[in-house]
Amino acid sequence: MFDSFSDRISEIFEKLRKSGALKESDVDVALREIRIALLEADVSLEVAKKFIVDVREKAIGQEIVKSISPGQMVTKIVYDHLVDLLGKIKPIDINKKPYKIMLVGLQGAGKTTTAGKLAKFFTKKDKKVMLASTDIYRPAAIEQLRLLAKKIDGCVFAQSKNDGNLSFKEISKSALQISEQENVDVLVLDTAGRLHIDDVKMEELVVTQNIIVPDEILLVVDIMTGQDAFNIARKFSQSVGITGIILTRVDGDARGGVALSMRALTNCDIKFLCTGERLDDIEFFDSAKIANRLLGMGDIVSLVEKAQENFSQQENEEATQKLRQGIFTFDDLANQMEKMSKLGGLSTIVKMLPKSKFLEKAMNESGISDKTVARNLAIIKSMTKKERRNYKLLNGSRKKRIAAGSGTVIQDVNKLIKQYEYALDLFKKLKKQGGISKMASMEWW
Repeated sequence: MFDSFSDRISEIFEKLRKSGALKESDVDVALREIRIALLEADVSLEVAKKFIVDVREKAIGQEIVKSISPGQMVTKIVYDHLVDLLGKIKPIDINKKPYKIMLVGLQGAGKTTTAGKLAKFFTKKDKKVMLASTDIYRPAAIEQLRLLAKKIDGCVFAQSKNDGNLSFKEISKSALQISEQENVDVLVLDTAGRLHIDDVKMEELVVTQNIIVPDEILLVVDIMTGQDAFNIARKFSQSVGITGIILTRVDGDARGGVALSMRALTNCDIKFLCTGERLDDIEFFDSAKIANRLLGMGDIVSLVEKAQENFSQQENEEATQKLRQGIFTFDDLANQMEKMSKLGGLSTIVKMLPKSKFLEKAMNESGISDKTVARNLAIIKSMTKKERRNYKLLNGSRKKRIAAGSGTVIQDVNKLIKQYEYALDLFKKLKKQGGISKMASMEWW
């Protein structure tokens, strides 16, 4: 999400930073380009106009032309306004049991999958979660949620296979009762989707709301619906008073204007972003982090948080000890590749780093991508244990066998070995210079 907008904004600010002293006319040109970028990103005209007016007023008012670093000053002003536009959201505070979350939205928005992602999100925070579904209309909807619950440790499913003939009212009451009996921390209730806004289905939501008395009513919106998402949010808010919004399929839209406009036009906060297809691909919406990404500043905090969630302290200590000893085998290289995969892949990691566009360009020029990482991992896994520990055993016949086993060619195997040897030489040099101890003492994961 935001890829196109981020590219344009990064180019605009790069020009400002290079130009040194700025005139008022330079600021106007930059703001005009930002306005175009906002509109191309599918931000509403109303929001784009107000954004530019507010930024210009503050920029000129602060006499940025006299600033020591005017380019950085403009960047800071735009950053602050982006944070305000996106909204400073407080994390969900689970202060009672069960904390009840009710999901609503149109059919096809991804509510059921999002319910599973929320369950995974809260179980990672050591919360006991229960899933339930009142979707008695869509075939296999309840079974889909049951299968998702099975994939999540610490997740309870409220319904049995014999509940197929229950009404949405009975399911709601039963889920509430079982959640209290099971002493769960969070109850996530998935409701039936609807093809369009209709009074009958909306009334069902109101009845369910009165039974459950949810702490949060979260509207699940597919970001690909574009500006129609604002009308959907308004209508649901009028009927059941939604407390927040979850945007899905944000990985499939490079523009992201819906996210930028949603809060301003609906007065409703975005709470979560669903960033992919895996159950782990959900993140709490943090306006400061998003603004950083938009302006090409990266998101190191989120990267560290993701790493801490996926890797244990013991893994960190073992890796640190190996580095101190100067040990780096193909097994260690494969381990690093698998860690990257757990964090969403190389492309995801790079996007969270400062100057990501320049890094992406360098990667493309070098032919490095998630595909090459996956290919190299396949090559390593086709090696024997002895070969992974001692790469000098890799003669011609062994390379031929490894290439055949990994579905690659010998040239690919040779290229990986060269990359490994380069890394090994680098580690040896760092060890001689004492730099390896400093590097090992850092918490990489």
